[in-house]
Formats: sequence, C-alpha cells, structure tokens
Amino acid sequence: MRLAISRLDPWSVMKLSLLLSFALGIILVVATAVVWLTLDGLHVFASINDLVKQVVGPESAVNVTDVISFRKVISGATLVAVIDVFLLTAMSTIGAFLYNIVAALVGGVHVTMTDE
Repeated sequence: MRLAISRLDPWSVMKLSLLLSFALGIILVVATAVVWLTLDGLHVFASINDLVKQVVGPESAVNVTDVISFRKVISGATLVAVIDVFLLTAMSTIGAFLYNIVAALVGGVHVTMTDE
C-alpha cells in the first residue's frame, strides 16, 4: 500500500513538539545535575581550584567553586531548557507550515506500507 503524507496539522505538530521539548528540557536539567554532582563527588572542582591557586598564587581571591556553584549551573541549565522549549516549539510549527507549502507543490512524502 503506497500512501502520501500530503499535509501536517500545525496545531498537532505544535502540541507534540511542546511536549517533547519540555521533556528534553527536564532531561537537560537532570543530566546537568547528575554531571555536576558526579564531578563534585570526584573532587574535580577542588583539583581545578588547587591548580588555579598554584598558577595564580595562594593569595588570589579566585575560587572556582564559587564560579561553578551548583545553584549557578542548574540556573543556567534551566534557562537553556526554557529557551529550548520556546525555540523548538516555534521551529517545529514553522517547519509544519513550510512542509505544507512544499507538499502542495511536489505532492508530499510517499510512504510504502505492507501487511505482515
């Protein structure tokens, strides 16, 4: 059976892309937390802090753990996730509109389906 996808409903594409991008945002924040906690548990930040103090000098006020604190990293990841939700939803919806325009010109994507 040969079928053609000749039109995508932009509203359904928007709803699906909103849910998927929201899930990706949650995954991003959780993965960032896991990576940060793992690096902190392995004392990577303390090692970097010691290295910076060796290079710059012990009297310097540079503290890497203040710059890369858990709160700042999670806040940054959350900001990126929120921007990701808006951008992916908008781009997917615009993509559905563009697909509908192109499909009207060339006939859409043809898919062959078989019964087993």
